[in-house]
Amino acid sequence: MEDLFEKVSPKTGASFEVYIDGACSGNPGPAGIGIIISKEKKIISNISKFIGESTNNIAEYSAFILALEELLKIKARNVIVNTDSQLLANQLKKRFKVKNSALRELHLKSLGLMSYFEHIKINQIERSLNKGADKLAVKAIKEQAKMATPAICRGGKSELQREA
Repeated sequence: MEDLFEKVSPKTGASFEVYIDGACSGNPGPAGIGIIISKEKKIISNISKFIGESTNNIAEYSAFILALEELLKIKARNVIVNTDSQLLANQLKKRFKVKNSALRELHLKSLGLMSYFEHIKINQIERSLNKGADKLAVKAIKEQAKMATPAICRGGKSELQREA
């Protein structure tokens, strides 16, 4: 399985690059995921999805899993995944143990999905380099909050409204 983490070789064809992020308003709290998929530096998909009540780590794994599922639908074979989650990156690279039972299930699903790709590289990047995926994750939470409570605190602002 370790060979899945090698660098994507130019000989293996064009690679897809993905930026993923999970966000919560509270931890746990309402959660969203953001995914940007590009090929040859051109964005082909932006995904912003509300996932319900969750922890931040579950949201990060959920973003990773959905990204891989979307990549499989478009028959991607070579993938670079960028995440600002140190925990996610290191658990997927088997540097950190997965102690949490909820994450263990998501970790196993992630490893199973990874096996379908010829080459996959997981990059742990600085948060400042992942702003696009973060905005999509936060957008999902904000849109859900608007739909769920259109007249939030008429006299004041909710936490999500203050962030905007």
